[in-house]
Order: sequence, then structure tokens, then C-alpha cells
Amino acid sequence: MEIYMIKKLKDIAELIVFKHSVFALPFIFVAMIVASKIENGSAWFGFKLLILGTICAVSARNFAMAFNRYQDEDIDKLNPRTASRPSVDGRIGKGNMQLFIVANALIFIICAYFVNSLAFWLSFPILAVLGGYSLFKRFSELAHLVLGLSLGLAPIAGVVAVSAAIPLWSVLLCLGVTFWVAGFDLLYSLQDIKFDQENKLFSIPAIYGDKATLFLSAIFHALAFILWLLFAWAAGLGAMAFFGIVASGVILFFEHRIVRRDFSKIDRAFFTLNGYLGILFFIFVWISVL
Repeated sequence: MEIYMIKKLKDIAELIVFKHSVFALPFIFVAMIVASKIENGSAWFGFKLLILGTICAVSARNFAMAFNRYQDEDIDKLNPRTASRPSVDGRIGKGNMQLFIVANALIFIICAYFVNSLAFWLSFPILAVLGGYSLFKRFSELAHLVLGLSLGLAPIAGVVAVSAAIPLWSVLLCLGVTFWVAGFDLLYSLQDIKFDQENKLFSIPAIYGDKATLFLSAIFHALAFILWLLFAWAAGLGAMAFFGIVASGVILFFEHRIVRRDFSKIDRAFFTLNGYLGILFFIFVWISVL
């Protein structure tokens, strides 16, 4: 029984790609520490919000990933890169997938209720956006931006938890994250350009080609960099925050150099560099507010 449970937990972790939580979590906590500093004069927002914020972030991401895998089963089983996912090869059945999706949605809504009333009412449209990506990519190439917005809402959720408001700086941070994620999703989608074209799927690489995709990704990341600078300015952050943003810009520059030289290195650029970027961003903003 114990071995079975461990195996199932591993299957779930593979299903939701738990290690990718590193993309959104740093930006939730960036928003929370900045909001707390502005509201209370201290970066520490308390154990209650730390616990509730973490549960909300994890459950929202679990919902989004599981819903995406559930909706994409018919596509994933045709793609050699995704055919071994637990949602496709039978390790996690449809009934269990549905239960997992509903359970995480309810956990997210209930935790948001205990944060504050604004967080509770925003939990419903946030879930709609998170689930919308899976449907959007079946009819529009704008799905890359919807995915970006799904993670971009993380700092909005963070500031709402602390301040029960949505200040300008949090919107700038949200937009920066949105274009950052959309930019690296464009690069990641280059892996499936032929498959998407053959199966008439909507993605920018499939419709406009690899050169246009690389150019648009660079534009998105340039916008992300500018919006992050504006966020630091609007939030009144110090020099260390700006230094961290410049360092993040350097990481994005090298990400594009790696992908342009060799598409086989997309995984390295997507997972490793972007994971470091989020953590680095948080550390320098944290030092700045301290």
C-alpha cells in the first residue's frame, strides 16, 4: 500500500510538473513583501498569509496543470514528446483527474475566502483564466499571452492578499510576468512546430514560423524588462531591485542566444534559466525592501 501511494504521488508530481512552481511562486512573494513594506513598514506579512498564500498558489497551479492535461489528452497522445504523460498512458484515469481538478479548485476558493473578501471574489475569474488557456489554444494563437496572464495574475493575488487592493505597481509587475512567460512559451513551442502544423493547432510558431517566433519572443521579453523597471520605480524600490531586474534582463539575453544557436537546448533555456530568473528577482527585491 505504501509503495502504491508513493508511486501515485510520483505520477501526480509528474502530471502537474511540480518543479515548475518555481516560475510563479517568487512573484507572488515579491508582491506580498512589497505590499507589506508599503502598508506596514515591514516586509514580513505574517504566518497566516504565508500559509494561505502558499496553499492558494499551489492549488491554483495544480488546477491549471491538471485541467490542461485533461483537456489535451487527445492532442498529447499523438505527440511523441507528450505521449508518456500520466494523463495519456493510463497511470491517472479520467475520474481521478476530474476529482483532482475539482478538489484543487475548491481548496483555492476556500483558502481565498479566509484571506479576505476581495481575494474570494477574484478567485472565480482567476480560475476561469487558468482554465481558459487550455481551451484558447484550440482556436487562437493568442493562447501564449493567456498562459502568460495565468502566471501574471500571481503578483496580483499576492498584493490582494496583503492589501485587499490592486495598486499600479502590481499591475506593472503582472504585465511584466505576463510578457516574460508568453516570451519563453513561444520559445518552448518551437519544439512542436511541425506537430502543430500537421495537426492544424494554433500556435505562433506553427502559423508564422520560427524566425517570426524568435523575433516576437524577443519583443515580449524586452517589454517584460521595461515593465519590471517601471514596477520597481512605481513601488519606490531601491537600487538592489533595479540591479536584480538588470540581472534578469541579462538572463533573458542569454536565453535567446542559447535557443537561436541550437533548438535542442530549448529545455535548458526554458527550465534552468527561467527558474533562476524568478528566484534571483525575488532575492534582489527582498534585499531592497529590507
